[in-house]
Order: sequence, then structure tokens, then C-alpha cells
Amino acid sequence: MSDTNPTSSVLDQLDLTGRIALVTGGGGHLGEAFASSLAEAGACVVVTSRDQQRAAAAAEALPSPNGVKHVGVALDHMETDSIDQCIETIAQQVGPIDVLVNNGHHPTAQPLDEATPEEFSRQLANATGYFQLARHVRDSAVERNASASIIMIGSMYGIVGSYPDAYEGIAPASPVAYHTLKGGIIHLTRHLAVYWAKDRVRVNCLSPGPFPGKSVPQKLVQRLEAKCPMGRMGVAHELKGALLLLASDAGSYITGQNIVVDGGWTAW
Repeated sequence: MSDTNPTSSVLDQLDLTGRIALVTGGGGHLGEAFASSLAEAGACVVVTSRDQQRAAAAAEALPSPNGVKHVGVALDHMETDSIDQCIETIAQQVGPIDVLVNNGHHPTAQPLDEATPEEFSRQLANATGYFQLARHVRDSAVERNASASIIMIGSMYGIVGSYPDAYEGIAPASPVAYHTLKGGIIHLTRHLAVYWAKDRVRVNCLSPGPFPGKSVPQKLVQRLEAKCPMGRMGVAHELKGALLLLASDAGSYITGQNIVVDGGWTAW
């Protein structure tokens, strides 16, 4: 049975008023847009960062159309104790989580021929953190007999390899461990969705395409633009609509899916 009212308007379905959303890494390049999207829809947003001050500043900067106070909490999702403490803090300060956006990411910059086994394994541990956080949210929802939405942040590079000629002579190719991680996150999404659907917990993945940060060399950006059917890079706010669809009742029959927002990159 659907949790949504079949007579409600689509705008009502997108409304997150009264819900609590956790966005890990919510002060980062894309995380800021994710957190803002949920805040604009009326949710109380919890922003995390390894740095408590950065988390608090990112939460303070979010819009609050209903006067909701957003919260910043310290979290290192690579550490189990930090995850447990973060969940406990959120429960004490604002209540149980209705929407989880697993966006936080510990990067590695090692190219294919230099990556060590230790660095490779460390990168894959991001998925362990995603799973632990997701299970916390699912268990809480089951305990409360409530629904929940879990959104993993994947990447187009979890679907396709990168073009060697795009990076040649400018920067190292995207790390092999990153591609492995993102492909794993996409399949983690499918697996959890199948097992948790009966619990009214939806699990989906949002995979951005080329959304380079300010530090990416302009020459590399130009090469990447030539690989994209739309001929340009994405801008962070262009991820807001897809995220809100997956987070809200507007996506109440969507689970186990990987929504790719890539300007057509993977359609070639």
C-alpha cells in the first residue's frame, strides 16, 4: 500500500515539511546543493562533515522557508564509532531520520599504476560507511513503523570507464578505486532495495555525470565538454530536482534505481 495520498498534488508530494534529512558531506561541492534542495522543500536538514565547525556553518547557510533550524554534526563515515555517535546526536537533537543522502566521500588521488592495495581498500571502505548509515536509518524506520528514503550518491564512472585521451598530459586519470567504489555503490543500492522494500524503506542511487569543481584544470574541462552530448559540464543545482524526486513522496514507487544525471554522457 502506498504511503501517499492519491488525491494530493505533485507539489504536495514534493513537500518535505516535518521530515528530518541527513546529508553526509553536506558542505561540499555537490553536498551543498543536495542539502539546499531538501531544505527548500521544507525538511529539517542535518549536515555532516569531519569538521564540526564546517558542518555547523553549512547548516546555518541553508534556506529555511518554514523557520526550521538546521543542524551541523561531526561525522567520519569511515569510522564505526563516529557513525554511532552521529546517529545518537541526531536522535537527541532533532529526532529520527526520514531521508538519508549518503554523499560523504574520502577520496584517493592515486593513478592506476601507483595505487597501493592499502589505498585501494581504504577507498572501498566508503561503501562500508554508506551501508552502516543506511542500516541505522532502516532499523529506526522499522522500529517506528515508518517509511524512509535512502539515497546513495554514485557516479557515471560507476557505469562507464573514463576516456584516457581526456586526461592525457593534464591530470591523472580518475582513480581505479573510485570506479570500483561507485560501481559497488550502485549495486549495493539494488540489493538493499530488494530486501528493504517490504519495510517501506526505498533505496535509490543518484549518479552525477561531469560536475567538476573549481580546482579542475580548464583544459581538462574543455576536453570533457567535447565528450558530452550537451557540450557542457553540469552545474550543481541541476541535481536538485532528481534528488528531491527520490527523497519525497513524488518518488514513492521508485526503489532500486540508479538515476543518472550526466548531460547524455552515458548515452553515447
